[in-house]
This record gives sequence, C-alpha cells and structure tokens, in this order.
Amino acid sequence: MAETKPAKKRKSVTYDRWGYFFIAPFFIVFVVFSLIPLLSTFANSLFENYRVGLTVVGPKFIGLANFQRVFSDDILKYAKNTLVMWLLGFVPQIGISLLLSVWFTNAEMRLKGKQFFKTVIYMPNLIMASAFAMLFFTLFSPEGPVNSILRAFGIVEQNVRFFESTGWVHTLVATMNYLMWYGNTTILLMAGIMGIDESVFEAARIDGATPVQAFFKITLPLLMPIFVYVIITSLIGGIQMFDIPQILTNGEGVPDRTSMTIIMYLNKHLANKNYGMAGAVSVLTFAITGVLSFSVYSMTMKQFNASKGLSK
Repeated sequence: MAETKPAKKRKSVTYDRWGYFFIAPFFIVFVVFSLIPLLSTFANSLFENYRVGLTVVGPKFIGLANFQRVFSDDILKYAKNTLVMWLLGFVPQIGISLLLSVWFTNAEMRLKGKQFFKTVIYMPNLIMASAFAMLFFTLFSPEGPVNSILRAFGIVEQNVRFFESTGWVHTLVATMNYLMWYGNTTILLMAGIMGIDESVFEAARIDGATPVQAFFKITLPLLMPIFVYVIITSLIGGIQMFDIPQILTNGEGVPDRTSMTIIMYLNKHLANKNYGMAGAVSVLTFAITGVLSFSVYSMTMKQFNASKGLSK
C-alpha cells in the first residue's frame, strides 16, 4: 500500500499590516504639523518668552500670568469685534444661500442657465482674500472710484472717510466675507437638499402643502445636519478672521481698534516675538472655538433629533 504524502499546509496571508502602512502618512503629518505645534503652543503660554531689540527675555516659567495679562488687554473687546463682523456677514450669507439652493433644486421652477449661475456665484470664492481686500481698499479710499461716483451724482459734497467710521469698516469686512463665501454655502446646501427623497415632497404636494410649508416642515428639518456643518465651519472661519480686516485697516483695527480681531491681536504678539502672550491668545482662541462649536452642535442637533422623534 503506497504511503500518502501529508497535505501541504497553506500559508495564511494577512493584510492587516498594510492598513497601518497606508494610514501612517496621515498620522506622521498630523503629529509633525498639528500635534507638536499644539503642544508647544500650550507650553509657550506658561512661559515668559519675548525679545526686546537684540535681548531675549526667557523662557521663564510664570504659570497663568500671560492669561491674566491677556484679559487685562481688551481681549473681550477684540472678541466682540470679531463676533459682530462675522454675524453681519453670516446672517445674509445663510439667508441668500438657502434661498438660492431651494431655487436651484426646485424642479417645478425650471430655471434656465442653472449651471452658469452656479459657476458665477462660486467664482468669488476662488479669489484670494488679500486681493479682495486690496480691491475694496482701493474702491473705498478717500480718492477712490466710489467717492468719485458719489460726488458726480451729487450724493455727497466731500469725500467720505469710510475707514474712519466703525460702522463702515464693519460693513465692508462683512460684505467681503459674504461675497466670498455665499457661493460655497449655496453649493453645500444644494447637495443637502438633493439628498432628500423627492417622494417626500410629492407626498406633501398631494396633501396640499404650500411651498413655504414644505420648506419649513420638510426641507429645513432634513437639512439640519448640513446646516449645522455650515454654521460651525463658518463660525470657526469667523473666529479666525484675519486677512481682510488686516489689509483693510493696515493692521491697526481702525478706528480706535474697533475692527481689531482676535487673530490680528495674536499676530501683533507674534510680530513682536512675544511667544508667551501669543501662546496664551492661541489657547484662549482654541477654547472659545471649542466651546462655541460644541454649544451650536448640541443645541441644533437636539432640535433635529426631537423633530425626527416627532415625525416617527
């Protein structure tokens, strides 16, 4: 009787390690460019570390003294300036974007040239903020085109000093932020509306719902996750507002620092090599961003979950 050869053992091939290989670049970039700078910022906030001329003072551990100096140096005023300018731009931005997104996604309206208008409203988002700010600075300067037009039509007799008025500076900054971002917000909201099942709207029309009722009872509740994302990302961008007011006011937040934002204040400390104070401002900005974002998310998603429960 012939001997049977033992069956060869098959090698089991595992691909688990390749997963770690492919995600490794993300973690390396995150650690080098995000985690280490974040930890160093927290560390700098606890030290006295600045330069006076060629003399370097510190680093010397001083605990929370930098945070005390920040609060005694009008940080709340700069936070208020940032919030006001963001709200002035965001409120019309979200309103117009909602209106346009509903129009562009409504099959019954049969709008012509949708692709053209989508491209046009998104184009300002492609322009650099610095170029936008320089354009507005030129247009609204004392001898600029806007003043020339106003004088030509007899609306004003003397040139308007736009940059010497708090209201005008806030309005110009808000207008630029609105023009730059309403197109991007419209595209995001359109994507959210297009993800809603069309049969829901058809059922509402059969039941006699008006377009306004369909918007508030169907579109807006089901759009809430995207809506929350837009609010939070816009809020974070508003807190980080820097380039437009920096260029428009020459970094001084004129008049009388009423348009100075938190990041402009941070930039001044960085320009002066005061890394301790800059670290404290950065940590406070991080904390403010986290608290506000979590608050907005909690309040809006709580209402969204409640509306889902009622609909069931």
